[in-house]
Amino acid sequence: MRFDDQTVTVTGATKGIGRDTAKYFAGLGARVIATGRTKDELESLRDEIGCEIFRMDMTDPHETRSVAESMPVSDHLFNNAGMIVMQDFLDITVEDYTNQMNVNVLATIIMSQVFVRKLTAEGRTGTIVNMSSVSSTTGFLKHGTYCASKGAIDSLTTVMAHELGPLGFRVNAVNPALTLTPLGIQAWSDEKKAAGLKARIPMGRFLEPVEISKAVAFLMSPEASMVHGAMLPVDGGFLCT
Repeated sequence: MRFDDQTVTVTGATKGIGRDTAKYFAGLGARVIATGRTKDELESLRDEIGCEIFRMDMTDPHETRSVAESMPVSDHLFNNAGMIVMQDFLDITVEDYTNQMNVNVLATIIMSQVFVRKLTAEGRTGTIVNMSSVSSTTGFLKHGTYCASKGAIDSLTTVMAHELGPLGFRVNAVNPALTLTPLGIQAWSDEKKAAGLKARIPMGRFLEPVEISKAVAFLMSPEASMVHGAMLPVDGGFLCT
């Protein structure tokens, strides 16, 4: 697969899956537009792969829309940005819930709306891949709001596919199991808990970020021309057990 002469926007590109995916697409010849919250990390990514960068705090939906409107038109959008606050269900606060939902769900809506409207205005179409998780259907301890946000992403993806397909846009989601990113390592730093999860993965290991990047590239490529409205598990068989 090659993405020469195509532009891919990656949100949450400063670290983890987002950063690896930005680098992966650059290696496939794409022009990459990267968003993130941390200026230094964005600049280091720009120095590494020559991408165009936009700083964006997605906990603020007004800022998300304003920055999105200022960005160049893109051929593909990877709604990767996400956050998690580990806490018991009884300790979930309105602030933590709101911030996680703003980043994980509302930013996906806003970025996709702007993306589709810009392309439609030019008579063009594109692809969208949303970042979901096996957490959308699995009730992990201390992941209450995160699980809820990924369940929302799955439902949102089906609606987007239903409504945007007739406009010529393909929309899918990827649903990884635990991936060895800073966020994943933080969430599963307890070795005993991690061992239990790993035992449920038939392939016997956690994922590397680039394995998600490859799935995203497939979903955006012509090779997946009739893959639409799918939640693609990239989980080593976790959901089989």
